[in-house]
Amino acid sequence: MKRPYAVLVVAGVLAAGCTADQGTENAGATGSATASPSPAAPSSGGPGGPAVTGEPPFPADAEPDASDGGPVAGGGLTVSDVRVAAQDGFDRVVFEFGGTGEPSWDVRYAEQATSQGSGEVVDVPGAEVLQVTLGGVGYPYETGVTEWSGPEPLTAPDTGRVAGVVFDATFEGLSTAFVGTSARAPFRVFTLTGPTRVVVDVADAG
Repeated sequence: MKRPYAVLVVAGVLAAGCTADQGTENAGATGSATASPSPAAPSSGGPGGPAVTGEPPFPADAEPDASDGGPVAGGGLTVSDVRVAAQDGFDRVVFEFGGTGEPSWDVRYAEQATSQGSGEVVDVPGAEVLQVTLGGVGYPYETGVTEWSGPEPLTAPDTGRVAGVVFDATFEGLSTAFVGTSARAPFRVFTLTGPTRVVVDVADAG
């Protein structure tokens, strides 16, 4: 498990719109990644937004990453939006929450994507499956927040590594999504606030 990072305060202005938002996910980042001797280079930013700084560096491997304690079942959050976009050197997947509380997560490559409730195989594009398990969540009828419902798979033009994202909804206090990738590449995970988000970046190289 990769070592958690301290809180990273990130300056910037959150731009409206899905594409712009991918380059400006920029407020109150915390995360975990393997330590690196050199700081992370700032991303180039998206249309209508400044470059983002203070993100954790990409690790040198593709080992599992989890928040402190891993995903905690139950809570007052619901995944209200999912976004994916190409960035400079990586692809970004954003899980945005409505409701109250703090999210937790476990992100790791899986041999196969299977649905939480039924165990049935989930069709995910790409050669590899990066499973994202999110905690701190409740059912929509408990949180009052409408849960994101697609399209699935969610894709974006010009992504270099992410082939598509499939969201498996919420079951017994955990939400699961599958990020299909073209290879088992290094990734990093961190959280942002205002609104609450878990960000998964997958490196183009590695």
